[in-house]
Amino acid sequence: MSTSAPTDRAPELALPITDPELEQRLRARLAIVEEKLAGYARSSSPFVTEAASHLLEAGGKRFRPLLVLLAAECGPDTLADEVITAACVVELTHQASLYHDDVMDEALLRRGEDTANARFDNHVAILTGDFLFARSSSLTAELGPEAVRIQAATFAKLVEGQILEGVAPAEGVDPVDHHLEVLAGKTGVLIATSALYGALFAGADKEIQDALVAYGDIVGVAFQLSDDILDIASDESGKTPGTDLREGVPTLPVLLVRRSNEPGDARLLELLDSDLTDDDALAECVALLRAHPALAEARAYVQARAEEAKAALAPLPEGPVRTALEAFADIVAVRSV
Repeated sequence: MSTSAPTDRAPELALPITDPELEQRLRARLAIVEEKLAGYARSSSPFVTEAASHLLEAGGKRFRPLLVLLAAECGPDTLADEVITAACVVELTHQASLYHDDVMDEALLRRGEDTANARFDNHVAILTGDFLFARSSSLTAELGPEAVRIQAATFAKLVEGQILEGVAPAEGVDPVDHHLEVLAGKTGVLIATSALYGALFAGADKEIQDALVAYGDIVGVAFQLSDDILDIASDESGKTPGTDLREGVPTLPVLLVRRSNEPGDARLLELLDSDLTDDDALAECVALLRAHPALAEARAYVQARAEEAKAALAPLPEGPVRTALEAFADIVAVRSV
């Protein structure tokens, strides 16, 4: 079975695709996914439709469904209907998690728009997330028992990551390891599942499936860690340097500073433990972090993980799919520099 219904929309691609034929094919299929997502957000109630469509209509990179479509290029049944369905499953799951995330973070803006909790209220936002999770579950059931098992395990780890983000590390657990576990749950697992779904439903070999899962796990966490670095090191990342610092969000460079416990870190640690809503204090803290060896250590860690992600792709044949995935890992490494 195959799906082909090109639309006049040409979505931007969140992965670096250099092969023109592959790019055209992915754009056409991503447009189909986009159209179907809009349908899955509809309800018999106009209010529920409005709430469920709110973040979808705000845009987004659609990285996860694109990864499903790209991974499907590794199998003989690239155009299977199940691949499109799986792409919708992962994006609906992602969107649902954002509704819950924004409530937990008390966020007011996402993608330049009011969050659902800001536009409506926390109850509506939470229940809308549940509605989208239900839509995702219904689609997963259409994909069969194996997909249900994968989705259940993915969802459990995703929720676990969200819970762990809000609690202190258990006694004896390194805060850096705790942070990595949070990111593996909140980000890495759904990216890994996206790659797995594409390969699985296109009929790719088990070795290819496993390689793509390993890649997704690693590159997903590395991408979030590069955001940790950009919060401190970049003036061109789209947000004010030190935003996470000011909000008290743990980041890899800060956790590495706290772990280093060097005598010369006293002033920096004092600032990290202070009220950073003061602009001068924040600027001083950012400057000290930029000069600290922990920033270079964090960069080296991200770059090593990016190389590890590329190495995981060894079972994939040479070609535009592997090239695109390797290029994305390179972007993750470079954006942290």
